[in-house]
Amino acid sequence: MAKHLALVTHYFSTHRGGVEKVAAELAKRLAENHGWGITWIASDADLVPDNLPLSIRLFPVHAWNVLERRTGIPWPVWSPGALRHLWRVIGQSNAVHLHDALYFGNAFTWLFARVRGVPVIITQHVGSVPFRSALLRAVHAFANRTLGRLVLSTAHQVVFISPAVRQEFERFCRFRALPVYCPNGVDTAIFTPDGAAAADKAIVNARHAGKRVFLFVGRFVEKKGLNVLRELAAEFSDDLWIFAGQGPLDPGNWALPNVLVVRGVSGAALARYYRAADLLVLPSVGEGFPLVVQEAMACGTPAMVGDETAAGCPDARRLLLVENVGTGNTAVRWARRLSGLRENPHPLLALRPEVAKFAHQSWSWESTTAVYARLLDAIELRKSAS
Repeated sequence: MAKHLALVTHYFSTHRGGVEKVAAELAKRLAENHGWGITWIASDADLVPDNLPLSIRLFPVHAWNVLERRTGIPWPVWSPGALRHLWRVIGQSNAVHLHDALYFGNAFTWLFARVRGVPVIITQHVGSVPFRSALLRAVHAFANRTLGRLVLSTAHQVVFISPAVRQEFERFCRFRALPVYCPNGVDTAIFTPDGAAAADKAIVNARHAGKRVFLFVGRFVEKKGLNVLRELAAEFSDDLWIFAGQGPLDPGNWALPNVLVVRGVSGAALARYYRAADLLVLPSVGEGFPLVVQEAMACGTPAMVGDETAAGCPDARRLLLVENVGTGNTAVRWARRLSGLRENPHPLLALRPEVAKFAHQSWSWESTTAVYARLLDAIELRKSAS
């Protein structure tokens, strides 16, 4: 009997956010290795991916993406026509897979699935986001404890990518089934220390001059710590800072000659930048355990992260450089730590083979997808038995 899954995310993987990239990797492997036919519905803010199996049907739906363009908050509002299409697809599916609970389209998907009796599995990536705006913090916390609580508590299965995020929601959610912790995988055939490094002229010149190369990968938005990174790039003007990503807080507008902005790279091209860097620097908040940290480690590149991010993967903490984010002057503390690495670079160099070994032994998309396949099959069995 054919198995059909409706996958719903706020954007497609071409938007280059971590959540969407995870959704694409899982969908690809569920389709290729576990027999699921998949319809992926997401906003039409980007081109559709062109590297997925034919058994995955892609439906971009019309949405207003004004909030992200103006503030960096990724919350597209779907049109009435998009919701009508969503209703039809859910009615044709054996199960629904959502990535995070609070997005506009995801919330309607949960509602429609509940009305139509279609089981829902949710992967919850993030918990609280400590926005600088007190109003945004309050709105997000309220949404988590109302809509988020309702959606997660009634889903047939919830998967958390971080034990810290799971613990946060366990304080106010009563789950229908025991929630599962399952870290994201990494494509260790692509993200590996064995391979060429990026050879941009700026990187070559920095190496010849004995400068350090720091790397940031991700969306150029507030929660990624772009304000902290701007101060660090200005403080360490003798080092090269690479920013791989896109978004409204564009480092290309900082007028800092030691900043290199790289856009539109992913997969093998992105792995070259990981290998070229001495350190991934990610003072982000409110996002579980980011996929870019796993990718960097798989390439043998150590990562400096906040304590909240480190809590997203306790097993990896001993191999991470951890500094507090969000209390007092974060940039000063991070600058002090980076200065110490300049005075004694040997521990950082010694970490490279260790982080690569840990990543390749701990994370794979095959094992992660197998967990989801078992959970989806179990949901199907429970539905058939009821």
